[in-house]
Formats: sequence, structure tokens, C-alpha cells
Amino acid sequence: MENYFDLVPLVVLIPLVGMLTNLFFGKRFGEQGVAIVAVGASAAAFLIAVILWIAQVNTGYVPAVIDMPVLGDWINITSAGLRIPWEFRVDSLSVTMMLVVSGVGTLIHIYAVGYMHGDSRFPRFFVYMNMFLVFMLLLVTGNNFLMMFVGWEGVGLCSYLLIGFWFDKPGGVGWKNSDAARKAFIVNRVGDFGLILGVLLTFWTFRTLDYYKPGEMPAAAHHEEAAYEETLFAPDLPEDEHHETATGPIGVFNQASAWLEEGDHEVNFGVISLSLEATITLITLLFLLGATGKSAQIPLFVWLPDAMAGPTPVSAFIHAATMVTAGVYMMVRSNVLYHSSDLSSFVVAMIGATTAIVAGFIAVGQWDIKRVLAYSTVSQLGFMVAAVGVGAYAAAMFHLVTHACFKALLFLASGSVIHGMEHGHHHLHEHGHGDHGHDDDDFDPQDMRFMGGLKDKMPVTYWTYIFGTLALAGVFPFAGFWSKDEILLDSIKHGVNDGYLSGYLAFVLLLIAAVFTAFYMWRQVSMVFYGQPRHAAAEHASESSNLMTRPLIVLAILSLLIGLINIPSGFPILGWLLGKHEFTSFLGHSVTFAHAGSFNFLLATMAVILALGAIYAARALYNDKTLATLERDPLELDERTAEAFALANAKLYWDEFYFKYIIWPYRNVAYWLAEKLDWEIWHDFAHERLIRDPFNRATQFLAEPVDKGFIDRNFDRLGTLVRRVSDRMRVIQTGYVRTYALSVLFGALLVVILILLPVLRELLGL
Repeated sequence: MENYFDLVPLVVLIPLVGMLTNLFFGKRFGEQGVAIVAVGASAAAFLIAVILWIAQVNTGYVPAVIDMPVLGDWINITSAGLRIPWEFRVDSLSVTMMLVVSGVGTLIHIYAVGYMHGDSRFPRFFVYMNMFLVFMLLLVTGNNFLMMFVGWEGVGLCSYLLIGFWFDKPGGVGWKNSDAARKAFIVNRVGDFGLILGVLLTFWTFRTLDYYKPGEMPAAAHHEEAAYEETLFAPDLPEDEHHETATGPIGVFNQASAWLEEGDHEVNFGVISLSLEATITLITLLFLLGATGKSAQIPLFVWLPDAMAGPTPVSAFIHAATMVTAGVYMMVRSNVLYHSSDLSSFVVAMIGATTAIVAGFIAVGQWDIKRVLAYSTVSQLGFMVAAVGVGAYAAAMFHLVTHACFKALLFLASGSVIHGMEHGHHHLHEHGHGDHGHDDDDFDPQDMRFMGGLKDKMPVTYWTYIFGTLALAGVFPFAGFWSKDEILLDSIKHGVNDGYLSGYLAFVLLLIAAVFTAFYMWRQVSMVFYGQPRHAAAEHASESSNLMTRPLIVLAILSLLIGLINIPSGFPILGWLLGKHEFTSFLGHSVTFAHAGSFNFLLATMAVILALGAIYAARALYNDKTLATLERDPLELDERTAEAFALANAKLYWDEFYFKYIIWPYRNVAYWLAEKLDWEIWHDFAHERLIRDPFNRATQFLAEPVDKGFIDRNFDRLGTLVRRVSDRMRVIQTGYVRTYALSVLFGALLVVILILLPVLRELLGL
């Protein structure tokens, strides 16, 4: 089965071929041909990921490093001792990400075929989607930080292209879409700056960027895989005194573990030197800055809600399977580094927990169906990041997997709702129906205030949405119950058992965020599906096509069952039937500090009761009576909650704060630099007054007094003299032969006289 690992380059290459095929021939294929190529490429990548998973299981979970035939020495500078190969890594962590990205991505591709039907740029959309898949798979399969960074930047580019895909919509909508795309791109560049600094600092410290060298095992697996100890290090790698043991060179993570065990290693930066612990803290904090951008954490989360400007399949792709999970994956991959830095772990836990509760609070005050889900994604990413901070790396990945399923389901189901509302609105225009007093110019198919009563009109969408909502709320037995409770349990254990303050704080904040989650999700369900239609478009809405609803059904089943892959120890019956913490055990072969969770009946019961209580409160508040004439939110009408709702609706003024204190000052500085410094001072004053004007005066002086006044005048006089002399001399040119003969005779006589002159002078005695 080891030979099957050689298939891993195809996980990236097949979607790349699909992308290039549609890029060059998509317009000739038509929608059906484009869909077959794009979906087929994604499905083939998923099939290979499944094969790699089977190979991992059958080979005892031994990791494999596969070189690309052409790019074996991607960057190789022998004189500098720099060698960064283009290597793919197949281990339990990368296989997990491959399965999630390609599996959920394939379902989203299928859904998108129905959703984007009739779009004038249908081929271009699937070119971008396949390219998104290429870069995300590259990110999670690379064996070094630089390959990861290539994929990291690639998904940022694809998000820009897809968020702003409808840049040409009329009525100013296109400008908003393009602004949202630019916002996502620029905000992520801030985080990427931190990540690239962290990568450079990692190379300076360890003289390599490889996670592990070929044949090398993660430190925690050494004692478990005794049969591979003899091949722990690759014998054919170049030697490097900076990161070499008696056996051979090792990668970043085992090198860090070895040096930390020594306890006295320092990193020399020329003028100064830092301890290894301080250097690792700096590296992990820079990595965290990158994760706050890509995984939308405070303070760089503001781009993700605006990313709803893209088509709904894009929203599902970004929020569930690809871009936003990159930061979590990167930190889990670097678990050896984070585990060794208490400061970084504390900061990570606080950033994640604070993001979870802040985004959950903001979601309560939103009217846009996709924006609620966007802030929900930010909140759930906060859960994952907080899990990394408290050392629950397996729980973070477990929640990443479950969240990918039910969040993709919710986004695609919301797209089905929007599609149904748009269909109902088109029906009004075609048949001239009224609109219940609403001006069509104000109609927004994503605004939940225009919805209501869709339960019976879109039954498949409704029931799948319920599955996704219950999974997100953490209700037993749905997927979110297992993964979210494991994070809560690990957080409180981090405080009680290990004595870390971050564990207590994270537990409290995440528990409150979980209550917010259940409340705003059932608020959304009530406003969208219950009561009576509040707009004629909702009255005429209809269920989406099978291409859109079948992926919803598959994702709904996954939202119910995917949590069973990691049953905690101590859970009755299911643990015996399905095995205990199977996913954690699988992940532990590549994540050094992965640990299994145990079931805590008290905590699980409390979390479920709080979730059900929040659902009950939401339904009581948003009942059929209050929903009948929904102009203002019930929380807005209650004096006790009006101010809080206003803050949530205003998104806690995050955008306004950034505009006032960052964007506008930056624009003012940029304007001053462009208009004042560059144009008025540098261009007008320096270029024109100091350079152009003196140059013009000098050239004017050289042209008029010197050139024309002196040089030209004197040369003109010389020419006049020559002309006058020539006028006088030309009279001797008569044209008669006798005149020329006489002139020759006189000339000859003159020559003879001149020759005889000395003789004549002597004869004459002169």
C-alpha cells in the first residue's frame, strides 16, 4: 500500500487540469461540459484522498513524504546551504484535510451547477472554483512552510476573484461586491505579513522549513513505531551542522523538541541572541497574526461577513471547506511549537474565545440570512482557535471537520432560500402580482424581514436547515454536540487540572457563545420558515432543483452522523459499538500533542439544556404573532435589550472604528503623500521650479544670446565674406578656351620667372 502514497500529487494536479481545461475550452463546452469537467476533477481528488486514507490505515499510519519528479529541488542554493524541496506529505492530518476539502468541495461544486445555471460567466466561475481547490489542497499537502505559504497566498487570490465575481451588477451592487473583494484581500495581506515573518524566523532558527524530513517520525510516535526507528532519518539528505544529529538531519518540529529538552539553546541574531523559548514564542505569535487574517479572528475578522457578496457556493466554499480553515490547520500542524509556549497559547485561547462570543453577539442583530451565518462562522472558528490555545488540538480538528459539514449545509440551504425568493420575485414581475405594500426597489432576497412561511413551500430546504441548525447549536446527537462539547471539556480541564487561567476564561466565554449560537440560529429559522409570508415573493417561492437539494440531503446526513467518528471514552453503548475517540487516535499519529477526551455527563447535559433553553427563548420571542408584522426586531422594541440589539446590529461599530482610526487616517496620509508631497512638493516644486524652470532658462540663454546672438551671427558673417569673394572671383570664369590657354601661358611664364629669379638676381648683381 505504500505505493499508493505516490498518488498524492494527483490530488492537486487533477483539479489543476480541470481548471486549465475549462479556462481554454470552457466556452466551447457549454454549461454541461464545464460542469462535468469541474465536478469530475473535484470528485477525482476526493477519490484519491479516500485511497490515501485507506493506505494510511493499512500501513500503520506511517507518514510518507513524496517528491515531485520535476520539482525535487524547488529552491536549492548550495553555497548558502539552502534547500527547500517541493515535497508532499501524507499523514493523518493532511489526509483529514484532503478528505474535508475535496469531499465537501465536491458537494459544493455539484450544488453550484444548479445555482449558477444561466450565468453569463459560468465557465469562469468553475475555473475559479477549481483553482481554489488546487491552492487549498496544496496548502494542506505540502511538507514545508513555504509550500504551505504558496497555497496560503493562492486561496487569498481565489477569494478575491470569487467574492468580487459579480462586480458588474447594476445599481451600485457591483461596486459593493468589488469593495468586499478588495477588503478581503487587503485585510488578509496584514495577516500574511505576520505569517511570512514567522516563516523567515523559523528558517533562521532551524535552518530548514520542512515539518519532518523523509523517513522521520513525529516525536510522539517514536515509541509507538519501533519498527521504523532504523529509518527515522533519511540517509541521502545533505548534511547541515545547524540541524543535524548523529543519525541525520531532522525537520523543524523534532529539532525544536530536541533543543527544548536540552534546555539551554539560544538563537543568534547577530547583534542579539534570544533563548529558544523566546524565539518560538515570537514565531508562534507571528503565525497567530497570519491565522487571525485567514481564519477571521479578532482583530482581522471584518472581511469575512463582507465576503457574502460572492455567490452562495463561494460563501459555502470559503466558510466550510477551504480558506478559513487554513489558519486552524497551520496552528494544529505547528502544535509542537504552540505547546512549548505558554504565552502564545494564552494569547491564542483569549483571541479565539473572545472572537467566539463577540461574533455570536453580533449575529443576533443581523437581518441578512447569509450575514448571520458569516458571523456564526467567525464564532465557530473562535472555538477552534481557542481549542488550540488550551492544547486541545484534536478537538480543534474534530470541530473543523464537523463544522465543515453543517456550515456548508447551512450556507447552501440559505442559497436555496435566496434562490427561492428570487424565483418568487421574478414570478411577481411576470404576472403582475402585488407585493404587500413593499416597494420592489427595496426588495432584498437575503433580508429575512421579507421571508417567512417557507417551511411548506421549501420542505427539503427546511428540514436540511433544521439539521444544520441543531448540529451548529450542539444538540444531541448531531455533530456539533460531540465536537463543541469536547472543546468545552478540554477548556475546563485546562483550567482545573493544569491550573491555567486561560482554561477557565475560555470555558466561560465559549459556553456563553454556545448559548448565543443556539439563540441566533433559531431566531433565523423562525424568521425564515415560520409564520406567514411577509412579502409576495415569499408567497410564490418554490423548492430548488434536485442539483441543489441533493447535496443538502447528503450534508444533512453528515451533520447528523459525522460526530460519531470520535465518540469520547465513557459514553455508554456508542463507545462500545463504534469505538472510542477513533478520530483522535487517527490524528495522534501526526499531531504530537493530540489527546483524547472523555465524556462528562454533567457538562454535556448542561450544554444541551442551555442550547435547548436558548432555542425555546428564541421561538418564544419570535413567535407567529411577532413575526406577522416584523418591521422591528422584538429585541429592539424591548427597552431592556434595545441598546444591546443596536450594538449587535451595528456590528459593535468595528467597521466604523477601523474607518475612523485606521482607514481614514491612512487615506488622509495617502492623499497628503500623493497630492502634497508627490504632486505639489516633488512634482510642482522640485521637478518644475528646481529642475524644469532653471533648465528652461539655461537652454533659453544658450539658444538666444549664445547660439543665435554670437555663434550664428559670426558664422553668418564668414559665409557673407566667402560669398562676396566668390562673386568677385567667378568673373574670371569666361568659358573661352583661348582665355584659359592665355592664362596657362602666363602661369607658365610666371613659374619660369620664379624659377629663374635667383639666377637673374645674381646676373644683375642685386
